[in-house]
Amino acid sequence: MVDAGRDFQVSTRNQDVVTPALPLQEHRLPLSNLDLLLPPLNVGVFFCYKNHSDPSVAMDRVSVLKKALAQALVTYYAFSGEVVANSVGEPEILCNNRGVDFTEAFSDLELKELNLYNPDESIEGKLVTNMKRGVLAVQTTEFTCGGMVVACTFDHRIADAYSANMFLVSWAQMANPKSPVTNVSKIPSFRRSFLNPRRPGQFHPSLDDLYVPVTSLPPPPPKMEAKDLKDHIVSRIYYVTAEHLIELQALASSNGFKRSKLESFSAFLWKVVAGSHSGNDVDKLCKMGIVVDGRTRLADDSDSMASYFGNVLSIPFGGKKIQELNERSLNWVADEVHEFLKFAVTKEHFLGVLDWVEAHRPVPGLAKIYCNEIEEGPAFVVSSGQRFPVSKVDFGWGAPVFGSYHFPWGGSSGYVMPMPSPVGNGDWVVYMHMLKGQLDVIEKEAGHVFKPLTFDYLN
Repeated sequence: MVDAGRDFQVSTRNQDVVTPALPLQEHRLPLSNLDLLLPPLNVGVFFCYKNHSDPSVAMDRVSVLKKALAQALVTYYAFSGEVVANSVGEPEILCNNRGVDFTEAFSDLELKELNLYNPDESIEGKLVTNMKRGVLAVQTTEFTCGGMVVACTFDHRIADAYSANMFLVSWAQMANPKSPVTNVSKIPSFRRSFLNPRRPGQFHPSLDDLYVPVTSLPPPPPKMEAKDLKDHIVSRIYYVTAEHLIELQALASSNGFKRSKLESFSAFLWKVVAGSHSGNDVDKLCKMGIVVDGRTRLADDSDSMASYFGNVLSIPFGGKKIQELNERSLNWVADEVHEFLKFAVTKEHFLGVLDWVEAHRPVPGLAKIYCNEIEEGPAFVVSSGQRFPVSKVDFGWGAPVFGSYHFPWGGSSGYVMPMPSPVGNGDWVVYMHMLKGQLDVIEKEAGHVFKPLTFDYLN
């Protein structure tokens, strides 16, 4: 049984707006066609830091963060603007030096008492702020033990996880006096011409199975309170040991084909989620998508898109009957994962997505799996957070003892983000935002693999 942790209060000490140290001339920055596939979604990310042994360092942390943030916003100027509509109603960034809302808070809790397993109770709306303006908001929360949580909320239409990671590392390096200037992270590129559609455009008809114009969607059902639903989506954080990942990879590989750890993990989770549904549901499809980053696929050389800031993502997915997923072996399911992925890890796929969006503008498009209805059968998306730079987000008082994304994305489909463990032993930390019934079965049937994240694990 996981300790639920005690309830705690977070009080605001100060609210400020941090603007770029060198403001730029106001201008508008259009979103790329891949940005336009994202609905208005806010993504949270947070890092936990122990108390620093030097009281002067601990006292000065917030001012260090603010000063470095102002410096980082000079090159990451899109984060200090706001989203506005252009003449045809499409969103774009008004780069007006508005700045970043910065909240300083205090919690009546010790950091080690924080219930990381259940971020809905401990993180949501308490440590990760609900962004009201702009495209980035920051909150620092100090704990009674002297520990601190630094959290960011950003508009997903402006940045994907790769872009956010670039910013976080750059911000940390500007704050850390031990980081040589020569080691400062990549300067972001906002060169939208990298993602221009082709003239004339062309795309494979299969993209109509992955994406849909929002005008083709049925009207959303009336919103119901969680207590009125038979099942509802909740967030949990687990860890998976390196030994289990190796074991899953061995079971998922066959006939001389070695599947990646992400393919193997995703195949296992696909089977477990399918196994959480029974009875009349077994003839329904269980859908799983995997987020693919297109930077290396679109790049003409190894460096041309390495510093590109924005969304360069696609979400291919597969759908199989629940009964079939239950009956088939793990290596068969892993082969199916590999099959639907192989068409999306190509340059042609991403060029086709760019052209598909262009063909439907100004009507926005959306990934079909995001708007999957629960009645159609279960659906979830696995993202790839292996680049999550926990150890690099050192602002000068040591690397975080823990860091995670927090992304209750609002759709009826689940969302899963596996990240490297800060323990550095090859384990994964897995953020999961899924139906509670599915998570109950995961904990019951696969609890030996998905173990609740606690501070005891983090030592």
